[in-house]
Amino acid sequence: MITTASAYPSVLLGDVCRFIGGGTPSRKRDDYFNGNIPWATVKDFKTFRIFDTEDHISEAGLADSASNLVPAGTVLLVTRVGLGKVAIAEQSLAINQDIKAVIPTPEIIPEFLFWFLLSKGSEIERMGAGATVKGVTLNDVRSIKMPLPPLDEQRRIVDILSRADGIIRLRREAQKKTAEIIPALFFDTFGDPATNPKEWDVVSLSEICGKCLTHDPRKQPDDTFFYIDITAIDNQRGRIANTKVLLGADAPSRARQIVRVGDILVSTVRPNLRGSAFVPIELDGQICSTGFCVLRPLNNATSAFIYALVRSDWFVGELIQNVRGAQYPAVSDKDVFSLTLPLPPLDLQNSFAEVVEQIRSIQSQQFAATAKAEAAFEALLGHTFREGTL
Repeated sequence: MITTASAYPSVLLGDVCRFIGGGTPSRKRDDYFNGNIPWATVKDFKTFRIFDTEDHISEAGLADSASNLVPAGTVLLVTRVGLGKVAIAEQSLAINQDIKAVIPTPEIIPEFLFWFLLSKGSEIERMGAGATVKGVTLNDVRSIKMPLPPLDEQRRIVDILSRADGIIRLRREAQKKTAEIIPALFFDTFGDPATNPKEWDVVSLSEICGKCLTHDPRKQPDDTFFYIDITAIDNQRGRIANTKVLLGADAPSRARQIVRVGDILVSTVRPNLRGSAFVPIELDGQICSTGFCVLRPLNNATSAFIYALVRSDWFVGELIQNVRGAQYPAVSDKDVFSLTLPLPPLDLQNSFAEVVEQIRSIQSQQFAATAKAEAAFEALLGHTFREGTL
């Protein structure tokens, strides 16, 4: 059991840490951005540890800007645009103006500081001020109160939290590997749709998928329905993650398409984001946005085949080639239905669907286990620092 922070004296971060800010070299100088120095921005805070960055700057860019180089092991806190995100630099790197490097005194272990700041992420976010770009001041950060256990206790807390986080990372890695099985199985079973090595008959999507019916929920203003908007899609997992329960009277103008179990939804807006999903039985008969192209497999195609197809790199690439509009890049339903593809025999599709169903069952168990582990970790993190206040 970890003793809560209330058992230890509190200190202000400003009394036990120094802060280093960053900056951005001039974008007018291309030579400032062709170097080998990792340059961290908010977009690099995808995990708790930054091993490399998307952008790199040169020695000249570093020297002629407000950016600063910080050593490996430094705790990095986002104080603007993505408030409250925290990471540890795994190598020496430069930072931009949205990040503060937090350097503790010897009485604080950097990893302990990291876990503490992570526990305060939502509170730091709430401290943000600004009409468009939210940010916190250095004085705000300095005024944060942090518990100060002895170094041995800090090490013990770091060890426990690190092990708990390690369990989550292993579960996520398992999920990632499982998610790779269906695309690999698709290519192994049917071949690459771009080259059609198994010489299946080539058809258009309109020959294997029908269109859905439409309905205006406003005609029944007192009836409720589940609404599937484009934002409801979990693009990474390819599933409907959340829906809205609306009255017919409150239906948006785009709420028009009736979906059925087994339909495949394909977002026609920004297809590069892979906004596609399978309609589960609990959403049968509900309403989705006209921002989706609804694919309803006919008797010569299975939902599993169509779903794996639209999740493939090939399909996304085909849609991207047909995108129109700079501000609102999109394709039309006609673009989607006119795509041509190799059509394997139905018995082979059915065999594929049986295996996919087993894999999806495993994925559901993995997602549930990961969610449980994440909830337990959040509870553990909150318990550890629950008496620390801002």
